[in-house]
Amino acid sequence: MSRPSLPSSLPLTVREVKDLARSLRGALAPHVRLAHGQALDVLARAAGLPDWNALAARYAGPGLGAPMPILRVYDSGLAHRFYVDWLGFDVDFVHRYDAAAPAFTGISRDQVALGLSEHHGDGTPGSVVWIPVRELAAYRAALLADPAAPLRPGIDRDAPGGPTMSVLDPFGNELRFCEPDL
Repeated sequence: MSRPSLPSSLPLTVREVKDLARSLRGALAPHVRLAHGQALDVLARAAGLPDWNALAARYAGPGLGAPMPILRVYDSGLAHRFYVDWLGFDVDFVHRYDAAAPAFTGISRDQVALGLSEHHGDGTPGSVVWIPVRELAAYRAALLADPAAPLRPGIDRDAPGGPTMSVLDPFGNELRFCEPDL
């Protein structure tokens, strides 16, 4: 049996496929609600492949991919409320060896991908991730518009590299959102 070939109209990078999945979710809402991972699987099946893993593997080529920093978290639910509900990340996948095992969650927003791990030994509490951002003031305003915002971060306009907004997650990890001086 031959492997199906991807139609030439499909995006050329994994990031473009993820963007297409976000667009699909938006187009179907509010009538059909899909998780991000479900939308990725739908696109894979549309390309004649069994699931997202198979589709992502088709895009893999020689060379290095983008890194995924792994942050240590102690409570997946609290991490979800912070990273997804407040910061606006999407859940790409959740992996557990079994129902009682710690979770490893992959999240992303635009070009940023992070791993959130409950596994002892993954990541170090208190890690710092530097995240370049366009329109930092607008992103901050959107975060502060949430009446249940867990934090009220400011912007340090004199930070090295450009205006920076530091946000501490509930587990002591620091996200530094920076609008680089170019």
